[in-house]
Amino acid sequence: MTLIRRQLLLGPVALAVAGATARAQVPVMATEAAKSLAPTGVLRVAINHGNAVLAQRNAKGELTGVSVFLARALAQRLKLPIELIPFGGAGEVFEAMDKGRLDLAFLAIEPERAVKIDFSPPYVLLEGTYLVRTGAPFRKAADLDQPGVRIVVSRGAAYDLFLTRALKRAELRRAPAGTSAIDMFLSEGLEAVAGVRQALVENAQTHPGLRVLDDRFTGIRQAMGTPKGRPAAAAYVGTFIEEMKASGEVRKALDATGQANAVVAPPGNK
Repeated sequence: MTLIRRQLLLGPVALAVAGATARAQVPVMATEAAKSLAPTGVLRVAINHGNAVLAQRNAKGELTGVSVFLARALAQRLKLPIELIPFGGAGEVFEAMDKGRLDLAFLAIEPERAVKIDFSPPYVLLEGTYLVRTGAPFRKAADLDQPGVRIVVSRGAAYDLFLTRALKRAELRRAPAGTSAIDMFLSEGLEAVAGVRQALVENAQTHPGLRVLDDRFTGIRQAMGTPKGRPAAAAYVGTFIEEMKASGEVRKALDATGQANAVVAPPGNK
């Protein structure tokens, strides 16, 4: 029997064996990822309802939003029980993960955080911009970086970390956990609030005399994050996010929770 004929005859068998091997590897990979992601046996997930684009509470007080959907979908795929842990701000989430209290978080990709967190590709793109008073002279984000301008941010938020690096002349004020940056802006007569565009627009609509700048000072790439030192978990989560974007599930979850204006990130780490 010639070598070519032998290969042709063995081809279907070889393909069947390869297919069976591939099918057998899938649950093994999922099992390895589950152990890496949730070493306690329960997937502990931070839900930051301080960012209303990603998470909200419904009329019953239950957590909902695209981050809740993604967390539950991942837990279901890995056959893991899940614990959703609510937080009011990203700074608190980062601290909790750093102390080993979390297995998964939804945070903006930031260099400072990436030292201790492995990030998936982004799934949603947001804009960081400013809320100012209607009569203020500021027209562009760059106009605010000048002496005497006081900008309030939520402590530990992505835009806090970015502006800490970027601002050269303006003063940054940080609203502590449990304190609204908007309330601090209004009560202390500050010049601007930095935040996510959607949230600032909503506040401008409910507070006469305020407006949101048309441009942005930074783009914010929201991603899933796992603690450093769990490579199988990080790899699996990265693949999962790409699948959720490609299948349209991220878009559906955003639309279903009133976030039709939120932008789904393109494929990859863009």
